[in-house]
Amino acid sequence: MRASTRFSDAIHILCFLKVYEEARITSDLLSSSIGISPVMVRRLMGNLRQAGLVQTTQGTAQPRLARDLQKITLYDVYLAVEESDGPHPLFNVNPDTNPQCKVGGHIQPILAEVYQEAQAAAMIRFNNVTVAVADIVDQINLKLHQEKLQD
Repeated sequence: MRASTRFSDAIHILCFLKVYEEARITSDLLSSSIGISPVMVRRLMGNLRQAGLVQTTQGTAQPRLARDLQKITLYDVYLAVEESDGPHPLFNVNPDTNPQCKVGGHIQPILAEVYQEAQAAAMIRFNNVTVAVADIVDQINLKLHQEKLQD
């Protein structure tokens, strides 16, 4: 099973909206930056809109941030895109282990408890980290500058 990238894709969208806030931003443009389909971009934008993180006007290519990015936590983004249709665990235990096996018969509840503790810690951390676009943009600019020096 492929891991979900909705969380990182949503952060990408928020950063893109800030960096290109004066541009005409379409789902096709976002799609070309993220590397996902325009349909997926529109779904994520819908989740972000429902969570009050972005503002959109149907039929126009002018999505905007609804709040200052310094006031949007990673937890806000996570809830918007990963739990928009109900809670989802960060980690999943294989439900098909062999109950007759010494390991397979006991590992599910043990891992479930460990994963639950890890998820609780992650959610606390997400709630204390804001999307620092300025830092991300600075890092991107530094990488671009380093690439120019290498040319």
